[in-house]
Amino acid sequence: MKRYDQVAQALAQRIEQGQYRVGDRLPSVRALCRELGVSVSTAQEAYRRLEESGLAEARPRSGYYVLPRPTPNLLPKVSRPAQRPLDVSQWDQVLELVARSPEEDRLLMLGRGIPDLTAVSLRPLQRQLATLHRHVAAHGLNYDSLQGSLELRRQVVRLAAKSGCLLHPDDVLITTGCQEALSLALRTLTEPGDVVAVDSPSFYGTMQILKAQKLKALEIPTDPQTGISLEALELALEQWPIKAIQVTPTCNNPLGYTMPEARKRALVALAQRFDVAIVEDDIYGDLSFDTPRPRTLKSFDDDGRVLLCSAFSKTLVPGLRVGWMAPGRYRDQALHMKYVSTGASATLPQLAVAEFVQHGHYERHLREMVRQYRQHRDIMIAWVLRYFPPGTGVSYPQGGFLLWLELPGATDCVRLNEQLMGEGLHITPGSLFSASGKFRHCLRLNYAAAMTPSVEAGVKHVGEAVAALMDQERLEREVPGRLMPL
Repeated sequence: MKRYDQVAQALAQRIEQGQYRVGDRLPSVRALCRELGVSVSTAQEAYRRLEESGLAEARPRSGYYVLPRPTPNLLPKVSRPAQRPLDVSQWDQVLELVARSPEEDRLLMLGRGIPDLTAVSLRPLQRQLATLHRHVAAHGLNYDSLQGSLELRRQVVRLAAKSGCLLHPDDVLITTGCQEALSLALRTLTEPGDVVAVDSPSFYGTMQILKAQKLKALEIPTDPQTGISLEALELALEQWPIKAIQVTPTCNNPLGYTMPEARKRALVALAQRFDVAIVEDDIYGDLSFDTPRPRTLKSFDDDGRVLLCSAFSKTLVPGLRVGWMAPGRYRDQALHMKYVSTGASATLPQLAVAEFVQHGHYERHLREMVRQYRQHRDIMIAWVLRYFPPGTGVSYPQGGFLLWLELPGATDCVRLNEQLMGEGLHITPGSLFSASGKFRHCLRLNYAAAMTPSVEAGVKHVGEAVAALMDQERLEREVPGRLMPL
């Protein structure tokens, strides 16, 4: 950890412990230098990190002050999934979501997992792509190594070190997005009919991998702040022949939580005790609002049982389809699965991303996106609290750009989405994030792009539609068989 990160972490701990309260003035730069024996530049950088984390703000000619951290009054409840392995359904709804083009349908897509593609900090990547296409050498037109570009693997190793992983380029396999990495990992570990433990709710892409490979999902109760229940997982491991655990412990999709470090250590230890592999999805990890970036499960893995999967699809752009995995002890099997599925990944996108990272553009882009997404999170939460019915549970993401809502009662978000699409809006129903279609009363929103008046109007319209649907469903319950016009 860099010295300025240590200083920032020490100040953050003081804030969390109440030594500095909301509105308090923090020590001046010079006072901090004297107290901790650091340089002025180190103290200034530490305060900049606190600003990025939303813990402090600089006031002209006054100093740094502790900021309030707004949180929703009501969080989503801890999930209560079925206590047995299930076959995965919901493909038709997932297909309807991923096959839609917002440009063609002219829909305001409020629920898709797409980052801000208009960021100015992406321009160096666009220039590098253009240059590569104009002046590409024969290497760029040929198949690359099955394992992926060495230049990119070196950069992935450098980035992974920030999450506590000590990897070698030979430990890394470049994939066509994180979806392929997850698929390769699960295909490497399982056979049809096997049971995979997952957090609940869980990313619908993973659910569909289980469905395609004829695997059964065992959904484990999950807390919206601390993640998968280790107690419930331990009971499940004792009761069922679980072949793998698949989790997204950092900046989770869709709940947004980051598991505390102690629980991450405990999860890896639990997997070691039961001799089970872990498939870790870390695609949103670099977008954490905390400084320093949280450690991965892989960083605690000392026997190669964690298969770490990630991509640049959420931090940069999805269209390049550049992902990667560090499969640990399963490297050779995963490489074989890669060969029989897609072979080598496209060369030019790998080279462009490698250059973007190598020249420092990636870290500058991340800083800007983290600042933007944290600000947008608070704006979106404020809109939801303003426009949605009382009793709506709202997640408090610790990174990324996705918000999870739990509506009061049994409000049907599949039905809600069908209505909204006729009105130019699209949300992501919560039922996609479960093997059996649970969470039908939940939905996911995206706050990546600019928080424009049209987006606010869209969120307001969704909130009003929820209230109207709740009234309609109440009337239908009171008068069975009565259908009211939407």
